Amino acid sequence: MYNIGMILFLIGGLLIGGAAVAFALQNTTMVTVALFSWRLESSLALVIILAMVLGALIGFLWLLPGSIKKSFQISNLKRQNIKLEAELANKKTEVKSVVNE
Repeated sequence: MYNIGMILFLIGGLLIGGAAVAFALQNTTMVTVALFSWRLESSLALVIILAMVLGALIGFLWLLPGSIKKSFQISNLKRQNIKLEAELANKKTEVKSVVNE
């Protein structure tokens, strides 16, 4: 079935996300966000949602190189495993031929 940890993680994420959305919807006042010469004037709800999306995107991009590296390592290990299994099969046939002689 499903991993219980993954289900709990999903439920926790949904609860936190729901609480953040509820907070954002209750805070619709206008705010100004300034970064260097760039300025954004928008509702607090939109600023919070944008910050959450930006944080999730940065987190995804942060984890991406490690995931790609692990994917390459897994494919190399699978190739090595196939090679070693073939070598083992050859050695087993050699042993059988020596034992049968």
